[in-house]
Amino acid sequence: MKSFKYLAMTTMVGSALFLAACGDEGETETNGSNGDNNTASEETLEGQVRGDGSSTVAPIMEAIVEEYAGVQPNVQVSSGVSGTGGGFEKFIAGETDFSNASRPIKDEEASALEEAGVDYTELEIGFDGLSVVVSQDNDWVDHLTVEELKAMWVEDGTEKTWADIREGWPEETIEYYSPGTDSGTYDYWNEVILEDEDIVRSATLSEDDNVLVQGVVGSPNAIGYFGYAYYLENQDTLKVVPIDGGEGPVEPTNETIESGEYAPLSRPLFTYVSNASIQENEAAADFITFAIENAGDLAEAVGYVRAPQELYNEDMEKIEELKQ
Repeated sequence: MKSFKYLAMTTMVGSALFLAACGDEGETETNGSNGDNNTASEETLEGQVRGDGSSTVAPIMEAIVEEYAGVQPNVQVSSGVSGTGGGFEKFIAGETDFSNASRPIKDEEASALEEAGVDYTELEIGFDGLSVVVSQDNDWVDHLTVEELKAMWVEDGTEKTWADIREGWPEETIEYYSPGTDSGTYDYWNEVILEDEDIVRSATLSEDDNVLVQGVVGSPNAIGYFGYAYYLENQDTLKVVPIDGGEGPVEPTNETIESGEYAPLSRPLFTYVSNASIQENEAAADFITFAIENAGDLAEAVGYVRAPQELYNEDMEKIEELKQ
């Protein structure tokens, strides 16, 4: 998911923060998502902060980077989009100060970090709901069960039609669009839907969510999935599919994602920070503090769901302990 994903939101974000600043003329603090003044340093800093990782988390982090530039213009913050797995590879190699992830770190990644001598801290910055979408020309799908999703997406050696999934649906071949295998979104889908079985061989895999959108929009027989924010950005051209996880069909919304009612496709979003970077790089510590304080507001601004305030408070306590 590239930076264009949140550009349409930039005016709204900037305007909201400008109005907040007007209420505190002469002040250098910015109100964060916890309602308290920023604890990030008010002194002018210089330095570099490097991050990489999830395309799903990218819009939140890019919005944070953009707003932080207005507070600390001499700190150069980069946040690449190599996918969750690719981001962890750079984190393990010591190339980055933080690593964005749309899934929890894997055991093998944690072991590799330990072997490399990289101590890290997990921070939860928001929530997402994987959104299953079809073309607006698809007039037969009103919902799908988790079992139907698995039957649809797992490779079984046959060319599946919609009629194979539910009686009465068209005998038309299903077309599939999925994030690539380096994506944390794919990893999460693999865990809760595929259950570690092979994805259908005919699926189009891409790290560019725009490719997935255009593929689904272009055919009434297509189906795809990606992050909630990207569905919201394209909801005028796509149809979201309510998912029945056992308690009846539920559509992804801010409320159903935060409550977990949209199950099993609701998930937390993370950034992992290098403890050494927080302790030794004043600019990195300042940026991450700013990120925690503003993650809730900016997650919502770009179309995701803020985490409960208790989680941001816990994140802040972790960072403050590292600074000591």
